Amino acid sequence: MEATATLFSFSLPSTKTQTRHFITRPVNPFYSPSKPVFKTRRSLPSITATISRTRKEETVESVRHQLENCYLLAGINYKGLTVKQFQDLRKSLPETTKLLVAKNTLVYKALEGTQFEPLKPCMKGMNVWLFVHTEEIPAAIKPYRDFQKEMKLEENDFTGAVFEGKFYGPDEFKKLETLPTRAEIYANLLGSLKSPASSLVTTIQAPARELLMVLKAHIKNLEEKEQGSAV
Repeated sequence: MEATATLFSFSLPSTKTQTRHFITRPVNPFYSPSKPVFKTRRSLPSITATISRTRKEETVESVRHQLENCYLLAGINYKGLTVKQFQDLRKSLPETTKLLVAKNTLVYKALEGTQFEPLKPCMKGMNVWLFVHTEEIPAAIKPYRDFQKEMKLEENDFTGAVFEGKFYGPDEFKKLETLPTRAEIYANLLGSLKSPASSLVTTIQAPARELLMVLKAHIKNLEEKEQGSAV
């Protein structure tokens, strides 16, 4: 009786020990309880950062592209404009002007080393950027002025602009809006050539850009007269 009892007592613990060993054995030899299961998800922020950096580079390139053949670049206070208002504004502008929404830091990065770098005082707040690709500055600015009055957007005013390398603050925009048109410059030149010398001197003292346009118009006029005489 004692031998049987001893055998039974010995085999029972042995069976339990084997069962426990089988259950706790890890199925995956590479599994480590100290590491979270979602370890691979931690790589997502780096992917997001790469996409963000790419978008920033694309924005800078878009601004640089718009700077080509750009005569005036202006900032407009964008805060408070609805999506519909912004869409309507874009439709109201001529083809020679483009609107671009971009962060101040990215815009300034694109402007560094260019004639538009003096626009730095505008790099604060929320801006939408107006690129003017024509010499007819007043005609390019007027559509926004009309839109601003129609929509009663007094607070969404120009924050500044750069024209021919010079910065114009909001209080100086009247100078840009009253610049003479090309036709007016031509008329002034022709009138000066027929008037006393003092008037011609006044014309010569005008900005270099205006004088150049005037001289080109005069040369063209002389060439047309010569062609007419030859015929």
